[in-house]
Amino acid sequence: MRYVFALTAAMCASISAAHAEESFENKSKLQEVVVTGTLEKVVLAEVPTSVTVLDEATLKNAGVQHVEDVLGLVPNLNWASGTSRPRFYQLRGIGERDQYQGAPNPSVGFLVDDIDYSGMGMLATLFDVEQFEVLRGPQGTSHGANALAGLIKVKTRDARPEWEIDGEATGAQYGTSSVGAVIGGPLGIGSSENAFRVVAQRYRSDGFRYNDFTRRDDTNGFDELTTRAKLHLAFGADWHVDVLGLYVDQDNGYDAFSIDNSLTTHSDHPGRDAQRSKALEAKIDYAGFDSFTIESISTYAAADVFYTFDDDWGNNAFWASVADYSPYDYYSNFTRRRSTRTQELRFASKSEAHNAGRIAWTGGVYILNLRESNSDLEFAHDVFSFPDPTTTDLLSDYSATNKAVYGQVEYDLSNATSVAIGLRAERRNASYHDTNDTAFSPTDDMWGGNLSLVHRLTPDHTMHATLSRGYKAGGFNIGPEIPPDRRKFDPEYLWNLEVGDRASWFDRRLTSDVTLFYMARRNMQVSSSFQSDPTNPSTFTFVTSNAARGENYGLESSAEYHLDSHWALTGSLALLKTRYLDYRYQVSETEVRSLNGRAQAHAPEYQFSFGIDWRNAAGWMARVDVTGVDSFYFDESNDQRSQSYRLVNARAGYEADKWSLTVWGRNLFDEVYAQRGFYFGVEPPDFPNKLYIQRGDPRQIGVSVQVKVL
Repeated sequence: MRYVFALTAAMCASISAAHAEESFENKSKLQEVVVTGTLEKVVLAEVPTSVTVLDEATLKNAGVQHVEDVLGLVPNLNWASGTSRPRFYQLRGIGERDQYQGAPNPSVGFLVDDIDYSGMGMLATLFDVEQFEVLRGPQGTSHGANALAGLIKVKTRDARPEWEIDGEATGAQYGTSSVGAVIGGPLGIGSSENAFRVVAQRYRSDGFRYNDFTRRDDTNGFDELTTRAKLHLAFGADWHVDVLGLYVDQDNGYDAFSIDNSLTTHSDHPGRDAQRSKALEAKIDYAGFDSFTIESISTYAAADVFYTFDDDWGNNAFWASVADYSPYDYYSNFTRRRSTRTQELRFASKSEAHNAGRIAWTGGVYILNLRESNSDLEFAHDVFSFPDPTTTDLLSDYSATNKAVYGQVEYDLSNATSVAIGLRAERRNASYHDTNDTAFSPTDDMWGGNLSLVHRLTPDHTMHATLSRGYKAGGFNIGPEIPPDRRKFDPEYLWNLEVGDRASWFDRRLTSDVTLFYMARRNMQVSSSFQSDPTNPSTFTFVTSNAARGENYGLESSAEYHLDSHWALTGSLALLKTRYLDYRYQVSETEVRSLNGRAQAHAPEYQFSFGIDWRNAAGWMARVDVTGVDSFYFDESNDQRSQSYRLVNARAGYEADKWSLTVWGRNLFDEVYAQRGFYFGVEPPDFPNKLYIQRGDPRQIGVSVQVKVL
């Protein structure tokens, strides 16, 4: 019965069009939407995998500041908090939930345009974003080791040779304000195609918490600066160059956990979650050959991360009053600097219309170099170490180089049916060392690919089937508590089989997209943790090991229905079943924990969204979105679960040609829900294991104004 509400809400978007009397004149959405996260730009109808694309209008009307605002609209996409902004995502139940120790090794790829920020997606603000793409399932041919579970791409607006000067401002509860501006247009030199675009936005908010020790309401606050500059240059008809420069400075607080799981915190060392991101991208396209094109994509990205938090979530006076236990003072400080350099050279045959016997191909080489340095500082002071506190500092350096060669060939069996086969071979050489004299230098050789079939029943109706293989590199565990036989873990492989149907119906008023999938995980990487000292909340050790097997299967569906020229309904539904197979691990000398048959962590069995959008010719508008998430396990190390929840967001206002004014509300019914959960002992003097959650944001009401000068 728990699926009934979700299924009813999501499928309301697919009701019969017999009640619509007015014609809805519009091109098929399947042919309008272009997916850019694939090897080549492809219209949505032709993509042989499960994909969701949220366009600029949806991002504007359903979001406020960050992609976090719209994640609930994407089937089978979940995320783990423990940070001020989402950085760790799960697709179909697969993905990391943190990076406290060890080297980066993401399962979900994350791109801003073509810049790889996998595991660092905090910078994904929504200002001047053109579309948000989520490709589910392994992208073994196109993206390799960083996309075992799928790929997320934030596509920002490109430079165009038409003048555009826009501004926007927002004010809301909890000290929230933002101001942003865009200027773009023709360069006025050289080709008429040459253009520029410059974007800047500043966002601030107090973070929805009150700290009763510092007597401040901004210890969990946001301070985010987003800037981008783009150039588009044309040199004759065949040469095109696109350049992107990006700088995002997010200096956010992190004071999100409380002993009673409330929005009132007691920490005497309120945390900080800051990420300063800089990036450059240069894309060069050459189309001067008769039969193929060449594309070069060069990127450089750097991120400075400062992440600190109060381990005991209290202060000495607080612990003395509730437990007669003082001093009791722990905090952790993680400083991380990461840089990535990528170079891709891609060759592709020139596109032609589908025709029996047509052959199209794409091939290329790819190199990624990643370097990361870490400083992990832990401070401890309690009744056992009184009067002298202790500190430990671990310094580490990591580097990895991925080299890949890939190719894909598409063959038209007929005018309506195409088959494609792709392969990718990749080698990763890594090196790690730290001040504990721990050193690793693993090398992994991996391969993936896909075999896909697309059948076009009509221009508005396609079906696809795909068998794909994805992979993820192996790695290692660090820390003195790690047993020698659990230091290293091997690469994981994933076989994915899916079939899907995309169509427009009833004079293109209804668009539907349904995918069924089954994924078999081999040599599955599983992360667990344990607390070596129950009286010290900072003594967590994280261990990744290879489970025997796992399986994930389910359904992803979405629909959009235009009743008439004023009303539109949207909906999505995801169903997911996951389980570990033959997985047991040693907890202690006397205890073995079995997860055989249990669902995987952060893998809710259903997710849904339902939206109603109304507009009239005079410019008035209103939109309501309802999203829901089933309960899920927080971790492999325990059997604690979240509670299912539903959120209601809304926006209403007036939109003219040159300006708009809207009032919006997030979490209108003030739902209490968990974004992350930990189960351990932190409360003296007995330190019982308890569940502590990072709560989602409460209800917030705000106003936004947008002005279009040109």
